[in-house]
Amino acid sequence: MDSSSPAEGAARSADLTALDVRIADCRACPRLVAWREEVAATRRSAFAGQTYWGRPVPGFGPPDASLLVVGLAPAAHGGNRTGRMFTGDRSGDVLYAALHDIGLASRGTSVSADDGLELYGVRVTSPVHCAPPANKPTPGERDTCRPWLVRELELLRPALRAVVVLGAFGWQAALPALTEAGWAVPRPRPAFAHGARVTLVRRPEPDAPGTGPASAELFGCFHVSQRNTFTGRLTPAMLRQVLTAAAESAGLPARSP
Repeated sequence: MDSSSPAEGAARSADLTALDVRIADCRACPRLVAWREEVAATRRSAFAGQTYWGRPVPGFGPPDASLLVVGLAPAAHGGNRTGRMFTGDRSGDVLYAALHDIGLASRGTSVSADDGLELYGVRVTSPVHCAPPANKPTPGERDTCRPWLVRELELLRPALRAVVVLGAFGWQAALPALTEAGWAVPRPRPAFAHGARVTLVRRPEPDAPGTGPASAELFGCFHVSQRNTFTGRLTPAMLRQVLTAAAESAGLPARSP
């Protein structure tokens, strides 16, 4: 539970909003900048009349979220078009439908940044904020983007009790970010697997003793990519099972669909 005062919570919310603005202005990776802007200029024929976001996509969800979902990465014609994580593509359809099914989203679809969707106690983010060519960022691009994830985790830390990581690439990115943000990751580092669950103990903060949860539960889940969902490697039931377990760890009132 977040034990911060209202003033501290308001300040953290403002800091998170400021972080989102800084992320959206980032131009650190030349290959990703060129690709996202090329896609935004040429557009897919189905969206020819739309203005693409064409920038890094910040996280989405409340600043006091106790559950964080981390998954790679904005799609060229999804988040890169709409400006919201997992919005406007089939991966997002699967993710938000599952969150709605268990009572953590106001609706089961996410089509645009102004569609009224709300998340309840959940925030969604990515270890790489730009749409990558072929949906494959390089390890160097992942590492360049890591400070954004570290800072987001630090700002969420007073309330954060569970993290769901979608896919092995995201897992590899999330573990060092969690370490930098104040959690002790076991050694050797736990391997990614669907259904993996690891307890992360929060390292003491000398300047803020006793604030926030003492630990967080880390969950692994196959990514909600079209390849995984079309082949049945990840079914809606499998996704709901992981999200429900994570929500319970986070103290959220998840329901059975």
